[in-house]
Amino acid sequence: MNQAIQFPDREHWDDNQCAVCFPALVQGMQLMCAIRRETMIARFGGETPQAWLALFQENRWDLEEEASDLIRDQQEDNQGWVWLS
Repeated sequence: MNQAIQFPDREHWDDNQCAVCFPALVQGMQLMCAIRRETMIARFGGETPQAWLALFQENRWDLEEEASDLIRDQQEDNQGWVWLS
């Protein structure tokens, strides 16, 4: 399936999810993507939400590519979120 996927620069730290969350626009519809604190620490390090946001921004292209692959493979959870591991 060929889908147009865009990632606006609107990432944020979500205390409730304990994750960096970022939207994806898939053929005009918004889908939420996220990477949990534990995953950020394991992959990139960091100790604070500000550090994880900075690390997300430094690795944005790779993380967005990973999210794109998950979206194309329809790997959304029951809530419609895509979680990077």
